[in-house]
Amino acid sequence: MTNSLTPGKPAALLSSVLPPLIFGSATFNNLYNKSVPSDTVDLVKEALELGVRAFDTSPYYGPSEELLGAALDTEFVHQNVPREDLFILTKVGRIASDEFDYSPSWVRTSVARSLERLRTSYLDVVYCHDVEFVSEDAAMEAVQELRRIRDQEGTIKYVGISGYPVDVLCKLAKRVLAETGEPLDVVMSYANFTLQNTRLATQGVKELRDAGVDVVPNASVLGMGLLRKDGVPVGAQGDWHPSSPGLRAAIKRASDFCDRHGEKLEVIAIRYALESWITLGESVGSSGDPASGIPWTPETNMQVGGRKFGVSVMGVSKSSELRKTLQVWRSILDGLESGLARRAGRWERDHEWSLNRRHAVQILADGVFEFLEEFHNYTWPSPPVGFINKLDKHGSLAVPQQPEIDLLTPAASPPPDDIQTAQEVMTIPSR
Repeated sequence: MTNSLTPGKPAALLSSVLPPLIFGSATFNNLYNKSVPSDTVDLVKEALELGVRAFDTSPYYGPSEELLGAALDTEFVHQNVPREDLFILTKVGRIASDEFDYSPSWVRTSVARSLERLRTSYLDVVYCHDVEFVSEDAAMEAVQELRRIRDQEGTIKYVGISGYPVDVLCKLAKRVLAETGEPLDVVMSYANFTLQNTRLATQGVKELRDAGVDVVPNASVLGMGLLRKDGVPVGAQGDWHPSSPGLRAAIKRASDFCDRHGEKLEVIAIRYALESWITLGESVGSSGDPASGIPWTPETNMQVGGRKFGVSVMGVSKSSELRKTLQVWRSILDGLESGLARRAGRWERDHEWSLNRRHAVQILADGVFEFLEEFHNYTWPSPPVGFINKLDKHGSLAVPQQPEIDLLTPAASPPPDDIQTAQEVMTIPSR
């Protein structure tokens, strides 16, 4: 994939062009699965056919960049999806669970390698990956180097940061604005707007807006797989999830509550996060093509609701998960006052159905909050206490000691196993 390069900050705000639903390819490795998915080319092709146009990855996600690059470099893509209609988002800085390099030289090397792996002449968004694991000074240096590449070479369009602790993201975003006079284009947070934790909405949105941040994607709507009936995912790398035994026990109680009402916890969690964030993340959302279900018809949010939508990252590793997630997303869009369901060829009463489903999900979400008790809005430490960056030439972060945790932080949650359909569970429809 190639395209002419235009150095400098784009004239268009990222919020005016970025699709509000992003395909997260953290699942293109063995963190969540026993092996790397083998059909990634077909999966990406199907996503494109269903209207998805934005793809998130990272060098840290094993072979994800290479697999995504190959999937986007097929004859089908070349003939049907112009490069300018695609949005490729990747990251720099995180090399391994205990290795981070934010130096300008490594940033340059990482960007060049990502361009090669992703088979593209430019990257739409580059994040500094998991900024809480390095010093603020190191993160500032990396942001400035990414902007230099943007301004002088044109191989990057938009620059941002990602991470887990909301307060760290907000503080760094404010410093970037104060010291450079230019706000970050995008700040991605993961596992901070879910059924279990809503800090991104209650704290993050206002502070990041105050820092001038344009877009705030919400990733890991299942809390890196925590919010599932079967518990945290255990792939080829074992049980790496940083949640405590107490939090896992609270999630199990909440899951049992959903079971008693004929639902799976992950079904409620996915719809609650996607649907709520569309509104709560609106002020830091986007107006790009919403993948509303009208085949091969580029749209903007102005055509399907008249406002920006909060941006979400979905993680899928097989076709059934992709189709079910898109089914939920499109049902949510059907609930908007835009006549979308009929224009997309769906049942004209899908709007009414969507509103009823929203109400049913909210009732069960309220019940989940009660069962979570003190673990509602609980966050795990990131970096883990005692963390040492093996590549830090200036000394490790000053944090107290505790047993080392192999903390892996992908940008997207694994989706649920095959979800029961409305025909299988008649009490409340499954999407």
